[in-house]
Amino acid sequence: MLNMRPTFLTAEWRNLIMANYQIGPEALAPLAPAGTELDYWQGRCYISLVGFLFINTKVMGMSIPLHRNFEEVNLRFYVRYREAGEWKRGVVFIREIVPKRAITAVANALYGEKYATMPMRHSRAEAGGQLLVQYEWRTGFRWNSIRVNAQANPAPMAEGSEEQFITEHYWGYTGRPGGSTFEYQVEHPSWRIHPVLSYEIDCDARQLYGPAFAEAMSGEPVSVFLAEGSAVTVRRRRRIG
Repeated sequence: MLNMRPTFLTAEWRNLIMANYQIGPEALAPLAPAGTELDYWQGRCYISLVGFLFINTKVMGMSIPLHRNFEEVNLRFYVRYREAGEWKRGVVFIREIVPKRAITAVANALYGEKYATMPMRHSRAEAGGQLLVQYEWRTGFRWNSIRVNAQANPAPMAEGSEEQFITEHYWGYTGRPGGSTFEYQVEHPSWRIHPVLSYEIDCDARQLYGPAFAEAMSGEPVSVFLAEGSAVTVRRRRRIG
């Protein structure tokens, strides 16, 4: 890749539940950082509600006590940025929820992200060839949740599939339209997918994300899948444009 940057963070991202909803581009265009444009899957804009685990997290090579393993739930959408004649496909986060205040402070200050701290918990169980994974996060007195029951044995993603579009955006972008935009690279191999047999989503999207996203998330998602995950490397950000 162009302009390889020093490493900021290493970790494992595991058991990624991804629930994907179609949304009108008019809801996302005002949020796309300057210089990026919305990235479409077969003519459709997606937002994704994603729950997963950070494991063995290190920041600039150092492990922080009590901050190595934790949950995250985020809502994100997809953009692309053209540089040196090539398209880079990336992610913009609408909101990221973690259970650790220090992580929220560092990510918001150093990367311009939109982290919030909430109580969280998760569970994972495997039996009879099936895998049950659940993430929960609390707003006030209410626990929100996303849960899947999937086949325990994962399989490679099909080339050109929707799963590949969702998971293989290897850049992150932050910033405001008309302002500075920052880019960071996320490295990981192609993930294997656990086929989902059933799912349950209980999310107060209006309170968490606002009315436009609540409307898009009011019905059933277009798709839900469970990615196995892998080790990841996040590079230091740079200003673009």
